[in-house]
Amino acid sequence: MSSIRIVTDSASDLTDDLIEQWGISVIPLIVTFGDEPLVDGAELAPQDFYARMSAAEELPTTAAPSPGQFEEVFRGLAADGATGIVCVNLSYELSVTGPAAVTAAKSVSDQVEVRCVDSRSLTSGLGSIVLEAAAAAADGQSLDEIEALCADMAERTRMFGAIDTMENLRKGGRVGGAKAMVGSMLSIKPIVDVSSGRVEEAARTRTRRRSFAWLRDRILDDEPVTHLCVGHGAAEDMDDFLALLGTSIDLERVRTGWIGPVIGTHAGQGVISVTYVVAGDD
Repeated sequence: MSSIRIVTDSASDLTDDLIEQWGISVIPLIVTFGDEPLVDGAELAPQDFYARMSAAEELPTTAAPSPGQFEEVFRGLAADGATGIVCVNLSYELSVTGPAAVTAAKSVSDQVEVRCVDSRSLTSGLGSIVLEAAAAAADGQSLDEIEALCADMAERTRMFGAIDTMENLRKGGRVGGAKAMVGSMLSIKPIVDVSSGRVEEAARTRTRRRSFAWLRDRILDDEPVTHLCVGHGAAEDMDDFLALLGTSIDLERVRTGWIGPVIGTHAGQGVISVTYVVAGDD
C-alpha cells in the first residue's frame, strides 16, 4: 500500500496543530542572535522572536538546514513505511534550504524516492502548498500526482508584503529587484512581491493605510482566488488590515497567522503579508 509523506521547512509557518493533524515533517532553520543559535519553532516562538529582535542592537541571521538533516528525516520516514516523499521548501532563489533537500534526496535514492519542489514562495504561501500536498497524500494520490499538484500551485501562488521598514531586507541582502526602493524609503511604505520567488518591488505607497488598500485591491483584481492567507510580524495594526479587508472579502475565507522568525528576520517587525492562489487556465 502506498504511503506518501510530506516534508517541508519551518519557513512554512504552519501551526503545531496543522503539522500534527496532517502528519507533516518540518525541518527547522536556525536563527542566531549574536553567538546564540536557536532552532526555529522548537527554541524560538514568533512572539518571543519579535520582542527579542526589537531589543537587539544587531539583526539576527538565519541558516538553512544541512543536507544531513534532510537525509536523516528522509531515512526515518522510509524506515517508518514511507513509499515516497514529497519535500516542498521555501523559494530556492532566497535560500539554500531547497538545494540541501535535493542533495539529500540523491543520497537516499537507494532507500526511498524523494521529489523536491521549489514552492517559489514563503510563509503561508509555502504552507498552503504543503497542506494541499498532505491532503492529497491522505487521499491516496500518487507521488507523480502530488508533485504535479505542488508544482502547479507554486506557479499560481501570489505573495505580497506590506513592509514597515526596508532596513532588515537591505542588511540581509534579500532586496533583489527591490534594490531601487532602498534609497528612497523616507515617508514611503513599500510593498514587495515575492510571487516569482524573488523579492521585487510591487508598489510604493505614502501611508500604511494606502498600502493596506493596495493589498486588498490586488486580491480583488485577482479574484477568484483560493487559499487566501494573511500573516503578520507582530504588526500592531493587523486588526485594522483585517477590518479593511472585511469590507470587501468574507473573512471566513482567510487563514491568519504569524510570520515566523525565518521570514521575520528579513521582512522586519510590522510586516503584513497576503498569499493566495489564482485560478489556472481552463
